[in-house]
This record gives sequence, C-alpha cells and structure tokens, in this order.
Amino acid sequence: MLPQRPHRGSGPLRIYLVGAHATGKTTLARWIRDRFRLPMIAEVARGVLAEMEEQLESLRTDIDLVDRYQAAVFTRQIDAERSVDGSFVSDRAFCNLAYAAHHSTILGRIFKDPRLEQYMQWVRSGVVFFLRPHRQLLVEDGVRAGVEWEEVLRIDGMVKLMLEQFDVPYVPVASLSMQERVRLVERVLDLAGLAAKGAPVRTASPDTAASRTAAETR
Repeated sequence: MLPQRPHRGSGPLRIYLVGAHATGKTTLARWIRDRFRLPMIAEVARGVLAEMEEQLESLRTDIDLVDRYQAAVFTRQIDAERSVDGSFVSDRAFCNLAYAAHHSTILGRIFKDPRLEQYMQWVRSGVVFFLRPHRQLLVEDGVRAGVEWEEVLRIDGMVKLMLEQFDVPYVPVASLSMQERVRLVERVLDLAGLAAKGAPVRTASPDTAASRTAAETR
C-alpha cells in the first residue's frame, strides 16, 4: 500500500529503505541520493562500532556489549535524522531493533522508551520502502555476517511485524530487478512531489571503510 502523503510541496520528504540485511537497501538508497540530490544518512551502526573500538566478533559473544551497541545505534539513528534540515534518504530506520530482538536483551526496555513511539510517528510521516529478500543477493564477502537465508527471513519477518505493529504505511519492493526497483521508486516519489535532479551529492554522515564491519549485521 502507498503511504498517505500531504499535497505536493508541503514540506521536507523523508525516505526510508527498511528490511533485512542483504536486500539491497544501501544500493537503492545511493541511487535515490544521486537521482534526487538528497542527503543520505549512511549506516550509523558502522560508526557506533568503530567508536566503541570493538570488533564484529565481540558482538557475537558479549551480550552486555551487544546491549550497549544496540541502544547506541537506536539513539544515533534518531540523532542523525534530526540533524538533517529538510528531505533525506536513509538506508534504514528502526531496522536495528529487528536484530536486537534476536541478539540482545534490551528490546523490552526500548519498547517502553517514549522515544520509540515518537520516532515511529516521525517514520510514519515519511515514505517507507520495504525491501523483501532474495536468495540471489546473499553473498559472503568476508565483511557481512549472518548471511544465512534463515536469518534473513527471521529479520524480514521482524521488520514486517514492526511495520504492522506501529501502523507504518509502506511500499513493498519485491522485485530483484534494479530496473524495476528504480522505476517503482521514481514513480512513488514523483507522486509524493519530489522531482528528479540527477546530480550526485555526498552522504549526510561518514561511511568509512574502517566502520564497514558492522554493515547490515547486528
């Protein structure tokens, strides 16, 4: 179903790409960034892990560290979005909470945090694309962890549950074809009143190689 949007030109447009890891969120977000000349909020989890000076392996064995990490990612995503004055595209929103449900013990605490409801109201007023998984996108590259198909399906299901639980309107992106994906996105954003520009812009926050180890992994 298409998100309910105000009339054209009514204010900034926030665009979210949500879903499990290995669904092509970042690739499509970068296309939107370049096509519509929007700031892009890069993967905040990478920066959090780098600042904690921890390795990915630690997140698999230290539950207290995972809890701190997930709480920090939740807060950092909110802060990153609030720091952008105007429209933006983000290659995730509340997605890390889907990982927190499987890999940490803080989800109950976060669900009681009033900031979560406030944030989900913020997300509801944007345009949300929900990218569905495909086996063909599962590539073990030495950086991503947890690319097993069953894990992807679990996270996909949790993301969908949260979309429904918080009544977030979304546009499902089920096609594997990049051509069909961009045509869908372009049409939806055109209906939302966003004109394509075609010139690239830099991301809204750093996306460094040093922090890449946390990409799509919680």
